[in-house]
Amino acid sequence: MADFIRFFIPLYFILFFIISFVGISYKVARQIGKNPNVLPKDDSAYGLVGLYFKLVLFALFIYTILLLFFPKDIFPAFKINVLEYDLFQYTGIILMIFALIWMIIAQLQMKNSWRIGIDGSTKTDLVTHGLFRFSRNPIFLGMTISLVGFFLAFPTVIAFAFLLTGSILMQIQIRLEEEHLLKEHGQIYSTYKKKVKRMLCLY
Repeated sequence: MADFIRFFIPLYFILFFIISFVGISYKVARQIGKNPNVLPKDDSAYGLVGLYFKLVLFALFIYTILLLFFPKDIFPAFKINVLEYDLFQYTGIILMIFALIWMIIAQLQMKNSWRIGIDGSTKTDLVTHGLFRFSRNPIFLGMTISLVGFFLAFPTVIAFAFLLTGSILMQIQIRLEEEHLLKEHGQIYSTYKKKVKRMLCLY
């Protein structure tokens, strides 16, 4: 199982980044004529959140690559042994695969409205169909599930730190985007908020 985890996790996140960030972004960029990555680079609070987001993703990528090339050093480091059971690891792997498929579907359903960050220069359509009938933020939900799966498949303090930090940053980003969507779509978005929960029907 350890050898499978060693190769699966880094390959998963490489595929995750290529499809969800590079591939989908390139597709949308060709359709709208500009880069859909609109995270700010200024010194604002929102800019700081965007910077931390990038740093966490970069650190996650480096950590998984180190796992691939230096397994003897990374595997035992900060391991939470009480969670190291095959059942948890298999559950984590299933969750990670499910999360990736879920995210790709949600991104494709957004079509030209897909953005990385808040686009204040272009009014995007409010997407309420497909997976957005069950969650107002299915992409962030997918990212959260992916991190939960990662922690279960590879239970270390570092993996838990990525889960905790990533979840906090996503919750902040979600609320920033909600403020923007409310200003942009008004009563339509307000009505949508009342019908569909932030993450799932329980939250």
